[in-house]
Amino acid sequence: MLEGMDAYGDDVFIKRPNEPGAALAEAAGLRWLREAAPAAVVEVCEASEEAIVTARVEQVRPTPEAAYEAGRQMAFMHRGGADAHGAPPAPSGKRFEGQNFIGTQPQDCIPRETWREFYPAQRVLPFAEMARERGNLSEQDYHDVRAACASIESADYHPPVARIHGDLWAGNLLFAQEGPVFIDPAAHGGAALTDIAMLALFGAPFFDHIVRGYRSIAPLEENWQELIPLHQMHPLAVHAATHGPSYGSELAQAARAVLAMWGE
Repeated sequence: MLEGMDAYGDDVFIKRPNEPGAALAEAAGLRWLREAAPAAVVEVCEASEEAIVTARVEQVRPTPEAAYEAGRQMAFMHRGGADAHGAPPAPSGKRFEGQNFIGTQPQDCIPRETWREFYPAQRVLPFAEMARERGNLSEQDYHDVRAACASIESADYHPPVARIHGDLWAGNLLFAQEGPVFIDPAAHGGAALTDIAMLALFGAPFFDHIVRGYRSIAPLEENWQELIPLHQMHPLAVHAATHGPSYGSELAQAARAVLAMWGE
C-alpha cells in the first residue's frame, strides 16, 4: 500500500492491478503522454509496484464538440514522438525499464528502426499464437494472420513514429466538464493510426468528430480508412487471446483485408 493513501480523500482514483509492476508501467505511460498533451491526460498523483493513484475524473455525457477536442489532443499527444517504434515510455527523458502491459497482458517494448519490424513481431504474432493455443483461432485463420504479418514485413509502408496511447478503446477516453481525458494506456512508440483504428473498432462516441479534430492538427494518410484493418490486428489479436473465438474470427477478417491490400 502507498504511504498516506487514505489522505487523498475523494479527489482521486486508486487502482490496484493484479499484475506485478503494471501500476508503475501505467504511471510511466500516463506521465509520458501528459508531457505531450497536458490538458487531456489524467494526472498521476503517486504510484508503486502495487497501486496507482490518479486524479478522479467526474464524467459527463460526450458531445460532438468534446469529441473534436479529443481528436485535437490526441494529435498533440502523437506529435510528442518517441525514440523508435516499440520504444517504451520515457517520462522526463528516462526510459521505463519495467514490463509493458496491455490490459492484464504483458507485451514487449523493444525499439526497432521501422514499424514493419516492430508491429507484427511484438504486437500481433505473440497474441495470435496465444489465441491459437487457447483454441480461439483456427489453424487456417492462424495461417492467414501469419501470411498477413509477412506481407506487413515486406510492404513499402513506413508510418512515422508517434507517441501513442496504445490501448485506446472507448472506455479509456473519458469526458469531463473540462474536456476529454485519456486514461489507462499501454503507451509506446508506434503508428498514430493504431490509436484511431482502435477507437473505430470499439465504437468511440462521435468518431467522425474525433477524426476531424485530429486532422485539424495533423494529417492522416490519404488511404487511412483502407489501412484501418491493418492497425486493428493488434487489439483484435489481444482480444482473441483473452476474450474468445469471436475475436479470432474478426482478427482473421482483418488479416485477409491486409492480404487483399498487400498480399502476393
